[in-house]
Amino acid sequence: MAPKFSQVLSVTRQAPELIVPARPTPRELKQLSDIDDQESFRFHIPAYRRSQPRKLMVDCNGEGILFLEAEANFKLEQLGGAIQSPCPYLEQLTYNVPGSEGILGCPLLLIQVTRLMCGGFTLAIRFNHTMCDASGLVQFVKTIEEMARGANTLSIFPVWQWERLCARNPPQVTSVHLEYEEINNNSDTFITTNPNEMDHKSFYFGPKEVRVLKNQLPLHLRNCSTFELLAACMWRCRTIALQLDPKDTVQFSCLVTARAKDYKMDIPSGYYGNAVAFPAVHSKVGALCNNPLGYAVALVKKAKAEMSEEHIRSAADLMEVKGRRPRHAIKGNYIVSDLSKVGFDRIDLGWGKPVFAGIAGAKSIFSFLNRYQKEDGETGTLIPIRLPGPSMKRFEEELKRMIQGSTEDLFDITETRKIACKL
Repeated sequence: MAPKFSQVLSVTRQAPELIVPARPTPRELKQLSDIDDQESFRFHIPAYRRSQPRKLMVDCNGEGILFLEAEANFKLEQLGGAIQSPCPYLEQLTYNVPGSEGILGCPLLLIQVTRLMCGGFTLAIRFNHTMCDASGLVQFVKTIEEMARGANTLSIFPVWQWERLCARNPPQVTSVHLEYEEINNNSDTFITTNPNEMDHKSFYFGPKEVRVLKNQLPLHLRNCSTFELLAACMWRCRTIALQLDPKDTVQFSCLVTARAKDYKMDIPSGYYGNAVAFPAVHSKVGALCNNPLGYAVALVKKAKAEMSEEHIRSAADLMEVKGRRPRHAIKGNYIVSDLSKVGFDRIDLGWGKPVFAGIAGAKSIFSFLNRYQKEDGETGTLIPIRLPGPSMKRFEEELKRMIQGSTEDLFDITETRKIACKL
């Protein structure tokens, strides 16, 4: 359980500054791939200029990235479990510099380093998703690691090669892309996606919880991956908690990387752009909620199986054909991404491995699997989720019911932390 304090925790920041290249760089416009340049990734910090209608390009102007230094009046140990996702101190540990969040004319990255009183520090990075996926971001931070540790040369040099994931000529949409099609249900059920109207919590699944859930599956599904099991569990519990019309249709979508050798995409190791697709499946609410967990696991496996070289190339072609850069479906959709193996937890800038490293929290319909090590050394998976308040309570109750006797460890880190903070 996270500790409670009466102390006011505060962070004092220096003025933000732009860190420019060490030497002159070419002034040019770089085109994004059609996988990068989709509406689903247009958030956080872009630095682009318009070209063709709805097409974004990177303006390489040498103006640099935003960097902030800060001093905290607390120690790492005072935060306890609160340092992990979702961190209640995110607004203190990363600052949205006014005017830096737009789609046009903004820096690509914002980095804040906050020194703690114990000698530790936090490194918070805000980035534009059109520039890179999780693997690309880890590659960037690994480069910082190598430079900080005095490397004379980089182990992996960055590669642009955006053309590898651009639409074919002529484009050929050969796959069904449920991920970009809004669901039209007859009911008028409205679920808010406003983060200010949603609770934000994370749930820990260790070896014991995974074992309990797998034991609920039929034998032919017990070889499923941890991602397939936990994503299915979260989707089912979330759908039950939202109390949707049983006749409505809901969607599950997962981010699957095309970097795996299975897909024969021949993506070079230094490529840092988005190399992911959102394959999706549908289910009736009643079927998802009333069937055992194995039903949801089978659907998650089916979604992953939709991924192929042809699927992601078809998705790039769809962006070109539609022109308007369709966004992933919102209504009735739940999207889960597995970040537990991309390497955030293995970053070492010279002071040792991080206490926690990963995405700062869930988005309205997105959850992320993060690798997490508890204080007793046990390693498991931490999954944040956002839900309206009453739905979050029902979600916890349903998850407790599924885990049965293994609830204590699961919910220790989800306690609400009421600690006063000020800037």
